Amino acid sequence: MFSESEPLSPRVGSNDPLPDMLTGWLNKNEPDLVKMRRYIHAHPELSGFEQGTAAFVAERLREAGLEPRLIPGGNGVLCDIGEGDEPFVALRADMDALPITDPKDVPYHSTVEGACHACGHDVHTTILIGAGQMLAHLHEQGQLPGRVRLVFQPSEEKFPSGAPVMMRAGALDDVSSIYAFHCDPKLPCGMIGVRSGPLTAASDMLEVVLKGRGGHTSRPHLTTDLVHALSRVVVDVPALLDRRLDPRTGCAVVFGAINAGSAANAIPQEGSVRGTVRMLDRDAWKTVPDLVTQIVNDVVRATGAEAEVTYTRGVPPVINDRVATAVFAGAAAAALGESAVVETPVSMGGEDFSWYLEQVPGSMARLGVGRPGEHLDIHQGEFDVDERAIGHGIRVLVHTALAACSS
Repeated sequence: MFSESEPLSPRVGSNDPLPDMLTGWLNKNEPDLVKMRRYIHAHPELSGFEQGTAAFVAERLREAGLEPRLIPGGNGVLCDIGEGDEPFVALRADMDALPITDPKDVPYHSTVEGACHACGHDVHTTILIGAGQMLAHLHEQGQLPGRVRLVFQPSEEKFPSGAPVMMRAGALDDVSSIYAFHCDPKLPCGMIGVRSGPLTAASDMLEVVLKGRGGHTSRPHLTTDLVHALSRVVVDVPALLDRRLDPRTGCAVVFGAINAGSAANAIPQEGSVRGTVRMLDRDAWKTVPDLVTQIVNDVVRATGAEAEVTYTRGVPPVINDRVATAVFAGAAAAALGESAVVETPVSMGGEDFSWYLEQVPGSMARLGVGRPGEHLDIHQGEFDVDERAIGHGIRVLVHTALAACSS
């Protein structure tokens, strides 16, 4: 566990590209940064209800002399630093928690029943607050070569997500590029994972409801055997879709829920399956809803059941821009050393940072938060971070903003 006597970020020498005063500022403010993260962790707010977190963020930014503005609804924050025309760089953090119970025995465990920061958004938010404070200080010293917009976003964990809401509120107005972190407990603290091209998959929801004539299991020929029909959907639809798409799209259809009937000797009249459709290819993602619907109907038709298909758009894939990723990687190397930067693998998880990348170039990197001896993953209530990662993240984001503003 982090001790307040242990630095969040390495003490660097005169070769640090950041002014010495910024290194001193970061070291001086380590305890406050940890307190911020722990406060946010202890007061999680679910998607769409982040008003308290947004107010906390806005107050911390005002203390740094900035002028944040809340979006309509009060659960998101935008804040511009600097002046001039181009370039205009955006840095994004998500603020929502997950509907998961927090079982950790720590002083900062969740005080909200059934809500927990099990994905690291409390860390993302703290890092962006700290980066904003440091960038504001740079601007006061005349050392910010462009403009930076801080984007504190609600509702990353829920469909429909918060990125489109932030864009409607002006998050990308005049922005030339955008950057973000996501915590990664599989990376040791002090490491940054970067990747050009696909980073995360598109993630959509699929629900198929089947209806038909029920009856006794001894006479299936007089019924529409919905349980059998549902099993055909679960088995055949992914297999057939694999043969209709280029395998390089990385498409994966996985069902997580199947519901039908309650008695072993009775064929039900209605049943359903629900799952996710994920893929790494942006072009395939745009065409797959019609194809999936067609395949489901073709499979079900042979069973005699009636099918109702609901395909719900989630998020497109995160496709990191090549140039922006190079900027991010170079900044991370300058901040933490070249050995701290590694290539991160593709994830089939979804991330609504992708909506921003549909409009402007940018990149998301993985922030190492792993603690020695632990093997936890995100979206687990026991998940926690090595808090030294806060300082690493701030240092890298500030370097990234300076590099992007200078390019």
